[in-house]
Amino acid sequence: MKKIARFAIWICRKFTRAEIEDIIKELSDILADRNPEVKPGDDFQEKHPNYRRFFVDPLAPLKAPKDIPPKLNWKELLHRYRRNTEKNLRR
Repeated sequence: MKKIARFAIWICRKFTRAEIEDIIKELSDILADRNPEVKPGDDFQEKHPNYRRFFVDPLAPLKAPKDIPPKLNWKELLHRYRRNTEKNLRR
């Protein structure tokens, strides 16, 4: 309630009595849905700020490389890796 109380004090300092009555009338119209142009803030948006804000990755999921057979064990893969790195170091 501190924010609302401070806001009410700020309104009383900045506006005259007639202006405050106009503000109250406009807020009442908004809450009664008589002013379709202005809608009050949605509590759901405050609780879930990222709802429906997602992007679909246009790339397909990664697949296994075609040059490595799927039935290789880790020792064979290590052997191939070391062999390839030795070739690259010699260049």
